[in-house]
Parts: sequence; C-alpha cells; structure tokens
Amino acid sequence: MSAASAPRAVFFVSDGTAITAETLGNALLVSFPGVPLARHTIPFVDDAVAAAEAVATIAATPTGAPPLVFTTIRDLAVRQTVAAAPAIVVDLLGGHLREVEAALGASAQPGRGTVHSLGDLDRYHERMWAIEYAIEHDDGQSLRALDRAQVVLIAPSRCGKTPTSMYLALQHGVVVANYPLTDDDLAAGSGSAEQLPEPLRPHVDRLFGLTANPQRLSQVREARRPGSPYASLAQCTREVRWAERLYRRHGIPHLDSTDRSVEEMAAVITTTLRRRAASAPEGALP
Repeated sequence: MSAASAPRAVFFVSDGTAITAETLGNALLVSFPGVPLARHTIPFVDDAVAAAEAVATIAATPTGAPPLVFTTIRDLAVRQTVAAAPAIVVDLLGGHLREVEAALGASAQPGRGTVHSLGDLDRYHERMWAIEYAIEHDDGQSLRALDRAQVVLIAPSRCGKTPTSMYLALQHGVVVANYPLTDDDLAAGSGSAEQLPEPLRPHVDRLFGLTANPQRLSQVREARRPGSPYASLAQCTREVRWAERLYRRHGIPHLDSTDRSVEEMAAVITTTLRRRAASAPEGALP
C-alpha cells in the first residue's frame, strides 16, 4: 500500500476515559467518509509521564502524513506536552474551558476530568440500576415491573432492540425493557393489526417500535441461522409489515433501524420520551 493510500493515523488522547475525545473527534471525522483512517485511543494521560509516553507512541506511528490527534486534557502542562507531538493536534477542550471560565467567572479546577467518572453518585447508581433492569428485561425474558420502564422497545427479532436498550441505559440512564414481536404473537392475533401482545396492552403509552428493511433483516438473520425459514425474505417481510401495521393502528412512535446507528436511534427515542413527559398529566410516566 502506498503512503498516499495508507490510512491516516488518528489518536484520541484524554486525561480520562477518552470517550469524550472519541465522540467529539468522530463527530468531526464523519464529514470525511472517503478518507481512510486508523483510529487509536490513549486514555488517562493525566501527568507528565503519561504525556511523554503518549507523545512517544504518536511519534512512533508509521504513516506518510502527520497523525491527527484529538485531545480533551484539562491540565495545562500535560496539554502543552501532548501539543508538542509531531502531529496535527486538535484541542477539543482547552479553548472552550477558557470561554466557560469567562462566562462563569470562575477558574476550572485542576485534575482529571469527570465527564465519564462517577461524578454524582446518585445519578451513577440510577444508571447502574437502569442497566440491570435492561439486562433482566432483554428480549422479553422478564415481564416483571414493566410499569417501571420509561420505554418498552418492541420489534421483530434482529431489528436492534437489545443494543439500543443497552445504550439507552448505559449512556442516558433510561429504564428500558424490550419485547420481541414473534410469530407466536402474530398467530395469536390471527395476523390482525388490531391486537397488541397481551403483556404490552397495559403499557401502550410506553411503547416505541423499531422496524427494518425486510431484505436487510433477512441478511442479518441469515448470518445467524443460515437457510432457516426464520431468515427467509418472505418471513421477514411478513413480520415487518405486521409490526408496521401494529404501530400505526395503536399510534406507537417508531423508526426504521436499517441505516441508523444506535446513537441516532437513542437520540430519537429520548426526544420522544421528553415530548411524552411534557404532554402527559403529572405522574402518568415514571
């Protein structure tokens, strides 16, 4: 591979977990889909030794063009050390910290950032409980305490319920269950869009549906169960069309997961939750 076509090295460097550096950096990089990139993450660069090691790693990267480095480092000395790396360094935090200091009339405190650390312990424990709830209520495994869910995701199998549920719980602390719309449910309703599965009927105001392109869904299922009726295009089409009729009949908000990332779906769902909460009578939603 020539130097011109080799992937450009990209580093996400942070004094914490580097999740923020990755998120913000990738939000910029998504605008350049045609550029091949080799991504690397260096977390916990929070002192002089770690900064020197990070610079050495960046300098040792074989590449035809200077690496691109996204940083979220609060300590000025550490930030300056990393900025001296033989790379193009994009400081995602430093300049904005100065702006926030000016706006608040206060100085940022030294030390490692806490965007993804424990922070508010009550909030942290709420998030952990949401994750436990999502695991217990994954794929209809448990119907216990569905009234405590803020949202119940429903969809045919392999439309993205589980990863979306876990992301909502982990990143947003949303209490979420998910329930598969299966052939048994379809048979129980005799193919009718009139009937929700019985366990879901008391919770219609908490439901959110996912759907998918039947051809794509068939491909995903084929990778899981090759040659099975479950993966056939006819079966996938039947299930998706039934689910879509069900959503329309009961006024269930829904979206097509085919070309959406988990992050996009979570954003749509949390927006829907806020709108529901704003329009519902007090106490109607958890």
